[in-house]
Amino acid sequence: RDDLVTGVQTCALPILLLTLLLAIGLVFFLRAASKDRTTVVDVASSKPPLEVMEGLSHWLEARGWSPRGGDAERQVLRFEGEVAASTPLAVLLSLLGTVGASSLGLVVRELQPSLGWWPLLLAGLGPLAGVIYRRRAARTEAVEIRLMNPPDQGTGSTIRLRAHRDELIALELELAGPLDLASDGALLSSPI
Repeated sequence: RDDLVTGVQTCALPILLLTLLLAIGLVFFLRAASKDRTTVVDVASSKPPLEVMEGLSHWLEARGWSPRGGDAERQVLRFEGEVAASTPLAVLLSLLGTVGASSLGLVVRELQPSLGWWPLLLAGLGPLAGVIYRRRAARTEAVEIRLMNPPDQGTGSTIRLRAHRDELIALELELAGPLDLASDGALLSSPI
């Protein structure tokens, strides 16, 4: 019986180390899931600047972005929108946090049997991962459109867009044809 307890406690230390590494991984995943991914990209079009700016404005408004003014002197339009956290991801993170905290509680219980079953209450901290994600991921984001060449130029236009990376990818995919937009393609080829 004593050999079995000693064997379990010997195995518990590496398991404790692995469980702590998993907890660290969860923390970094939470940080990455709610990280700001604002990117700047220049796009060109053979269409006149006014047509491109109107097309971009209509597309953004149709996707739920609200115009928030801009700067006429710098030729900038600004749109804002509320970004919601993903409910399935919040549930998954809560589940992973609960399983991880339960595992930590079991390991602590094996290392310190005198604590009884109290370490399993650590499982109650698991849903905190989903709550933290929801609070950090839900935020107001902005899209800025800046005309890089003067509007009196009749041929072609160059636009600088500053927005969340996913929004820029959607814009490039959906408006490349209708507005004849072209960029360097880095957004579509980048795996991240």
